[in-house]
Amino acid sequence: MLTLGIDTSNYATSLAVFDTNAGEVVCDCKKFLPVKAGQLGLRQSDALFHHTAALPDLLAELGTKADLTQIGAVGVSAKPRPVEGSYMPCFLAGVNAAAAFALGKGIPLIHTTHQQGHIAAALFATGERELFEQENLVFHVSGGTTDLLLCQGAERITPLGTSQDLYAGQAVDRLGVKLGYPFPAGVYVSEQAAQCTEKVHPKVSVKGVNCSLSGLENQYAKLLAEGKDPAYVCKYCLICVAETLTRMARAALEDHPGLPVVFAGGVMSSDLIRTYVSARVPGARFVPGKFASDNAIGVSILAAREQGAWQTTSM
Repeated sequence: MLTLGIDTSNYATSLAVFDTNAGEVVCDCKKFLPVKAGQLGLRQSDALFHHTAALPDLLAELGTKADLTQIGAVGVSAKPRPVEGSYMPCFLAGVNAAAAFALGKGIPLIHTTHQQGHIAAALFATGERELFEQENLVFHVSGGTTDLLLCQGAERITPLGTSQDLYAGQAVDRLGVKLGYPFPAGVYVSEQAAQCTEKVHPKVSVKGVNCSLSGLENQYAKLLAEGKDPAYVCKYCLICVAETLTRMARAALEDHPGLPVVFAGGVMSSDLIRTYVSARVPGARFVPGKFASDNAIGVSILAAREQGAWQTTSM
């Protein structure tokens, strides 16, 4: 069976096709939402419009890479998180497209969430199928989350910790936009940081499995005002995020010793963060950026799992 995944987040319109027999992602395509220079995102009404405009062309592009007539089930991110009251209008574009596709073909439609898609994509990308059947500690770190979760696969999620104010992705994007880069700015901040060879000494605020990141924005604004090189400031920002996640992970491992720690979300695409955390957190799993950032890959996988069409345990 082929399953189609659709995700219309606040950052990107994304589609993916998963082959349940091969256990592989056949193809995926993504288009970031256009954000004007100097702005930190879009109004929901604008995001909904851009998703609606992008979906037909992306479906056509997907159709050149996979036989969409063979799709047997459709998965879609219907809301940000699997909790009561979680809602963002931008996901309606994906839900409408997925419903039309499924009804037109008479195939199952599976509603999941953006966060669960991230988790599933990260678990899949580790290459360890057994992670879908066991408990894991999972970080979902993006522009809208800095969440530490106790997960049974991607289906059952228990929140453990989070940021009390600013999210990691927000801190990174605000720095990038301040430096003149387009939104989302994570890739540009990472490129700048890689040019800095100077050692930085991060100051972070972590209490157990919870953190505060609002101070980070003040810190890097002060560094820029003092004339610090942008590459140094970018490295400082990312190392602060990495140290924050390291301390949160260590606190969680005290209560859940031995569990794998999986990192998902766009911020986790950073090579600098991956290198820093991997050296300090036992059992840390990072995945390629394609699987860490906003995409529909995890959604297509969850559709396959919901249909019982992709086994992650030995028969």
